[in-house]
Amino acid sequence: MTGILAATGIPVIDTFLNTVSELWQQSAFCNITWQQGVMLLISFFLMYLAIVKQYEPMLMLPIAFGMALTNIPGGELFHPELFFVSEINFGEVLHSGGVLDILYLGVKLGIFPPLIFLGIGCMTDFGPLIANPKSFLLGAAAQGGIFFTFLGACALTATGIVDFSLPQAASIGIIGGADGPTAIWLTNALAPELLGSIAVAAYSYMALVPVIQPPIMKALTTHKERKVKMAMLRPVSKTEKIIFPIAVTIIVAFIVPSAAPLVGMLMLGNLFKESGVVDRLVKTASNELMNIIVIMLGTTVGATATAANFLSIRTIMIVVLGLLAFCVGTACGVLLAKLMNKVTGGKINPLIGSAGVSAVPMAARVSQKVGQEEDPSNFLLMHAMGPNVAGVIGSAVAAGALKAIFG
Repeated sequence: MTGILAATGIPVIDTFLNTVSELWQQSAFCNITWQQGVMLLISFFLMYLAIVKQYEPMLMLPIAFGMALTNIPGGELFHPELFFVSEINFGEVLHSGGVLDILYLGVKLGIFPPLIFLGIGCMTDFGPLIANPKSFLLGAAAQGGIFFTFLGACALTATGIVDFSLPQAASIGIIGGADGPTAIWLTNALAPELLGSIAVAAYSYMALVPVIQPPIMKALTTHKERKVKMAMLRPVSKTEKIIFPIAVTIIVAFIVPSAAPLVGMLMLGNLFKESGVVDRLVKTASNELMNIIVIMLGTTVGATATAANFLSIRTIMIVVLGLLAFCVGTACGVLLAKLMNKVTGGKINPLIGSAGVSAVPMAARVSQKVGQEEDPSNFLLMHAMGPNVAGVIGSAVAAGALKAIFG
């Protein structure tokens, strides 16, 4: 036996060493580029923000992990070359794509964002908006950041600083709506190559609402305006709440048909809620279904943030323009609310205008917080919820209009 081992020991050792060497050569350690290393560090930072700082963790965490997965060499989970083409070969995706390629079809086909809107509709109370229809104006005004930033992106292209196409500029502008699913839906339709960058920027700024908005709100309002107390909202009947989603769907779909997927699903979910006859559907849409979609949407959107797409001057400009969009949207809402305050003889607190961005319900809570800093007895939350939910509708309509123009 000893003689046999002695005779065969060296070939066995050589074979073992060759196998180990081949495995090492095929590992990510030997094939990773510095760009991919940087992307992994960025993904770790985003995980830190999601877990430790709790910045929009429901979507930021799967986005960050998807970003890590797609930048590991040899993982073969996501292949951007299958999607960033003029015409997708779905047979090739299903046959040779990785697991994230197949899940990404839900984004590419426009399935996931509307389903999230279905869940949002099931959790949204449009009562404050119905009780105070003027809130629609504030929700519309806050979308000014979208179009201002679109023009800003076009101006940067004209000066030669960066090259954005019109569809890309529209996708960047939608960050100003402060609505992550809407930003993903529009960007996927117009500029899928920017999806990772825009999603990260959109959800980062949504998480920073309590940091970004108060300085703008205070700079544009006076101490006296911030102390304005608004009259209690009138009660809204169940009949009104049932008619509202049906009416909004018909009106929006007739005016901007391309917005129907988002607005229609939002209002369907709300009709489920307000009808009171489909509790099981409401629970499923707002819990299990929405949670499943959030996992798949976040992970696959993060997977689009490959080193080639993310590490560029365009990403830096997207982050800058996204912040500009958010700030301008906040300012537009506050300024219109100031005007309404003058017209109504001081009956509207301008702080509620900032809630016109559709970061529900965080933006409304910021209005409440800033108002109570001036007067602890002032309660603006329900008044701010009107513009807040109006902003959800407004951003979806704006996205539909941009898709109709540039899609």
